[in-house]
Amino acid sequence: MSVLETLPATLYFEDFEVGMVFTSPTRTTLSEADIIAFAQQHDPQPFHTDPIAAKTTFFDGLAASGWQTALVAMRQFVDMLAHRVAGGLIGMSIDQLRWPRPTRPGDTLQASVEILGKKASRSKAGFGSIQLRWVVHNQHGELAMSLENSIWLPCRPQS
Repeated sequence: MSVLETLPATLYFEDFEVGMVFTSPTRTTLSEADIIAFAQQHDPQPFHTDPIAAKTTFFDGLAASGWQTALVAMRQFVDMLAHRVAGGLIGMSIDQLRWPRPTRPGDTLQASVEILGKKASRSKAGFGSIQLRWVVHNQHGELAMSLENSIWLPCRPQS
């Protein structure tokens, strides 16, 4: 049973506890065409757009833009939680974004998010922030991306 199955249908600040881990049930495989199309629109550098030219670069072959890896993780996170979190997933910050290895054509990515901390807002009653650590692994269990961020959540309404 996943953590989500044990939680209420609509999630508020109070429902999240430090140490909880949410792993996307979805895995996303990026093809060479996916990588090139994304890069042509958003990050048109040869190591993202040209498999032949990429062989002479730092990456020694075609590599997805780190932003594409991040957006795959974002999509998995949204698909997993946004429909359940009261008010949606409202980001406040991103810290320590890292891409320790490139995502390559054929890599299959899966994101997990861990609750690192939480605190009630001192400036806005009825809200709190939750600190998260995201990790994205490829099909070999290798870390492709990590980041920490904070999201803003409403507290459960008082009846």
